[in-house]
Amino acid sequence: MVAKKTDSREVERERRHSDQTRVWKLCGDCLTYLVEIPLVGVKTKTFEMRFPMRYSIILLTFICTSVCYLERIGFSIAYTAAANRIGVNQSSKGLILSVFYYGYVVSQVPGGLAAQYVGGRRVLLFSFLLWSLTCAFAPLDASKVNMMVVARFLVGVAQGFIFPSIHTILAQWVPPHERSRSVSLTTSGMYLGAAGGMLVLPSLVKYKGPQSVFTVESALGLMWSFLWFRFSSDPVRSEHPKAATAGFGEPNLPVSREKKIPSSGNLRRFTKIPWKKIIFNLPIWAIVVNNFTFHYALYVLMNWLPTYFELGLQLSLQDMGSSKMIPYFNMFMFSNIGGILADHLITRRFLSVTKTRKLLNTIGFVIAALALMAIPLFRNPSWTVICSSISLGFLALGRAGFAVNHMDVAPRYAGIVMGVSNTAGTLAGIVGVGLTGRILEAAKSADMDLTSIECWKNVFLIPAYLCIFSSFFFLLFATGEKIFE
Repeated sequence: MVAKKTDSREVERERRHSDQTRVWKLCGDCLTYLVEIPLVGVKTKTFEMRFPMRYSIILLTFICTSVCYLERIGFSIAYTAAANRIGVNQSSKGLILSVFYYGYVVSQVPGGLAAQYVGGRRVLLFSFLLWSLTCAFAPLDASKVNMMVVARFLVGVAQGFIFPSIHTILAQWVPPHERSRSVSLTTSGMYLGAAGGMLVLPSLVKYKGPQSVFTVESALGLMWSFLWFRFSSDPVRSEHPKAATAGFGEPNLPVSREKKIPSSGNLRRFTKIPWKKIIFNLPIWAIVVNNFTFHYALYVLMNWLPTYFELGLQLSLQDMGSSKMIPYFNMFMFSNIGGILADHLITRRFLSVTKTRKLLNTIGFVIAALALMAIPLFRNPSWTVICSSISLGFLALGRAGFAVNHMDVAPRYAGIVMGVSNTAGTLAGIVGVGLTGRILEAAKSADMDLTSIECWKNVFLIPAYLCIFSSFFFLLFATGEKIFE
């Protein structure tokens, strides 16, 4: 009898478990996980866990930037391997690596406008689907130059919509007192993705071939698109007192009675974008100049550091183990440290917003410049990893200065200003990646050995000098005050 009673209880427990209803629901500005358990003779019991929706948005945008940069570093690794197998010269390699940025620059400002009027959530989903499908159907063949150019251009155009959309979304969802750490966490996903790519993808290329990188990247992109479609949401109007001045929880665009366009089930208002004020404003130029420098240094290291290890130091990436991911993991750490530190200095009133932005930007860029100058001086791979890690880490720290500044000076036009500033950053990719290829090819034409210091010195000195110039420019002209109403 006892055994039968125990068995019946187990059966009943299993039946109840199978009858449970688990569901995610959006309730106001919170994402709620509901578990409904029907009990015998008792009304259904409901358990719920609530997550502020902005945390879910920040987490998803963090994963978004991780996947994007995994794709970028992945292409650099896979294409370098494919190009080296058939003897593609350094100038041609630089052309293919820089084509992405031509597409990227085309869609920056249109991306900001689209996010402003159509909604950042929809634009972000569209861009992810576009680049993921392009990777899925484009074969990686270094000998087919025209096909590679078209494919990389399309991926660049698609990814150009991503960061203006993210800044529009975060400006709507995140209150000012959480802004630095939220933006830093989201953007630190770039570096974690690059670190993961450097750790895993060289082995994937070695054992499965370069094309396998495209397959993995497209699968990750489509998976993220599903998560974003399922769990993201357009913001609801917020009554958060600290968010009022930033337009938090409201459409970014100020109210106007002139023109209307339906969007997301309601009317999104049009207004005139203050282009003249954006273009001729020195604080905006301070952001633009530093964005250019940051991305010049980042893209040169991201695209050419694998070549420097393999040709300059005669060291295979597969033989470096986990050390090759340290520079990007360092960026991930320092980006979040910078965001937390900036919010702490501001909310505790140790420094004003302006002084906080200038302090972190200056420290980050000056130390990064010194580390860049040191890279070609050391012929030891360990010291190269250390110097590149210091350089990239402090560049990431500097993002708590210039990168968050979009939302300080123009919270309602954050996507537009980000599009303008990221256009400069993308031009840096075009100039820096292509120029580096020409520098190395010129050195090779002059019968210089690519293992010599002289071949690589200018590759690292140019971004170092740019960092020093940009830090002084930001000190002179940047502000943390809102300049756009």
